[in-house]
Amino acid sequence: MKQYSIATFMVAVVLFVCVSGCEPKVTPEDIQPLIDERSELMIAPYGSWQSPLTAQDVYSESNDIKELQSIGDAIYFTESRGAWGREVGIKRLEKDGSVQEIVSPDFNVGSRVHEYGGAPFLAIGNSLFVTKKSDQLLYRLAPNQVDVPLTPYGTRHSSCLSYTKGSRIICVREDHREKGMPKASLVKINLNFAGEGEPFFSGHDFITSPVISDDNTQLAWITWDYPNMPWDNTQLWLADLDRRGQMQNPRQIKMPKQGAINQPQFSPDGQLFFVADFDNWWNIYRVNEDESVENVYPIQAEFASAQWKLGNSHYAFEDANTIVAHMVQDGFSQLIRVHVAEHIVEPIATDFGDISHIISGDGSIYFIGAKITPEKGIYKVSGRGTELIYAPDLAKLDPEYVTRPETVRFKTGENEFAYGYFYAPRNPLYTSPNDARPPLIVMLHGGPTSKSSLSYRSDIQFWTSRGYAIFDLNYRGSTGFGRDYRHSLYGRWGVADVEDATNAVKYLANKGWIDPTKAAIRGASAAGLTVLSTLAHSHVFKAGVSYSGVSDMQQLDNDTHKFETSYLERLVGPLPQAEQAYFDRSPIHHLDQFEEPILLLQGLKDPVVPAIQSEQIYQALKQRGVPTAYLTFADEGHGYWGIQNRIKSLYAELSFFSQVFGIQPADDIEPLILDNVEQLGQRQ
Repeated sequence: MKQYSIATFMVAVVLFVCVSGCEPKVTPEDIQPLIDERSELMIAPYGSWQSPLTAQDVYSESNDIKELQSIGDAIYFTESRGAWGREVGIKRLEKDGSVQEIVSPDFNVGSRVHEYGGAPFLAIGNSLFVTKKSDQLLYRLAPNQVDVPLTPYGTRHSSCLSYTKGSRIICVREDHREKGMPKASLVKINLNFAGEGEPFFSGHDFITSPVISDDNTQLAWITWDYPNMPWDNTQLWLADLDRRGQMQNPRQIKMPKQGAINQPQFSPDGQLFFVADFDNWWNIYRVNEDESVENVYPIQAEFASAQWKLGNSHYAFEDANTIVAHMVQDGFSQLIRVHVAEHIVEPIATDFGDISHIISGDGSIYFIGAKITPEKGIYKVSGRGTELIYAPDLAKLDPEYVTRPETVRFKTGENEFAYGYFYAPRNPLYTSPNDARPPLIVMLHGGPTSKSSLSYRSDIQFWTSRGYAIFDLNYRGSTGFGRDYRHSLYGRWGVADVEDATNAVKYLANKGWIDPTKAAIRGASAAGLTVLSTLAHSHVFKAGVSYSGVSDMQQLDNDTHKFETSYLERLVGPLPQAEQAYFDRSPIHHLDQFEEPILLLQGLKDPVVPAIQSEQIYQALKQRGVPTAYLTFADEGHGYWGIQNRIKSLYAELSFFSQVFGIQPADDIEPLILDNVEQLGQRQ
């Protein structure tokens, strides 16, 4: 008989007892003897493994950084309470490494320009100009002074920049005070007292990304108009500023082709740079003296992401001739240094899953970086490497539990390809029975013009450490693989994404990596439509989870906000010509085709996906005998829910998958009430 160590026996006893009534806290000290004795792993079915990573860890113990700004010797940044929390404050990182809270999370910083916001504050000296999420007013915050609102109710502001003429700042304004669509403009706002502000530029549906040259003589910005989205076709503008700070000679820079232009920046010597996808890939360009444009580093890679939010930057200047940039190639993030005049490129870092908000400051380059492992924070470029200078509070997970993703490219459509990241189950305490394959959860990002990245996600490790495999899918339409791939979903939303999800399962099953009889799919909002559509039109997935999933495309088009007014025209087609496609691709019209179990989670205050839609789906499937659960949250709307509700939701998913796939979870959790549960035995 095989001999087991005392440490192995003791941990096994803890785990066995806890199957029927507790949630053990297995510490690294408990498991180290087991790690040292890999031949003595416990055999248990996939999905039933005990993990030290709780839902509370996933949603409560990690803060998140979103914005960076350099002023003098200090770096200002926003930090949220909990990675999925809704309260955001501002901190200042001093040159000596000390950190001071400047704006409490109770203030809750956040712009809603374009609904998704971004770039909500500007620091000038010891003063901050900050948008408050609750009322969208722009406030002046100064030491030992009362907070002063500077803007009128009904307006929203973002991307403000310092402007030395006449105590003014320049901001993007979205004016919601009149009927109809909000009006976009650039405005000058007085720093000393509240007022209407002085119009600076208007006349387009959207205006973003103002930047000013170091000598205050040039101003550049981006515009676009319906039916374009910012990742379709945009325009770059340039104007001169006179001694009084007045705009002179505003002109649109002539481009060689149409394209999605973003991230204008002036180099230290006053040359205008930008990113554009004229040749399929978002590359860095510059505007020459004759206002011709030149690609400074042609490559089949991306130096931008879809501009859902304002303020992000994927490059910054070390000096007039040297750029530090975030490049995404084949799904991998790289930090590189481009010597523009010499056409020389050198790598700086390849171990980041994602990089954002690259800025210049105090003679150095800073950025927000997230690695594949549980490391995230503010980094400084140091020679040919990087240095972590600030890390927020993060949920800690022993490295022995962390599974690393494998990039996947698979065939789909008609001679097309889709991409994703595969995470195999990993737990140092367990092994699976011979010839067993793990259950699979396909995760879908939102947007749908967004992307999954390789950066560490504790919500993924929650599942893999319990014995589930995860596939994080970058279906057609995702960002990071060129303009053609990004636009390949146009006219095919609800078709191509569904096809990619189902083909991903077939590919992974053929590789022998997963058990196709235990394949599930989950997603929220737009990704929820893909979840619902796969269950309505195929039987590849054996279960689905939808968080406020879109089920009625026509309803979504009727109720959407300004930013997405023409989005469905791109994704599905113009109305009324495409009315039949809207009907055919709306899962709510195909409830008679659902057969597989589903969990619906819904905020009752959701203005985007009304709760009545999820209620209708639930009642119809329940009546038809489909195993169905419906979990509602009275105090939630759409998008980022509160921490406690997310914890409850994640455990509800665990209970749901355990029941559907016939797995006994190790966690002591409240069982999810599943209607028609008796049908599960007939399906397994």
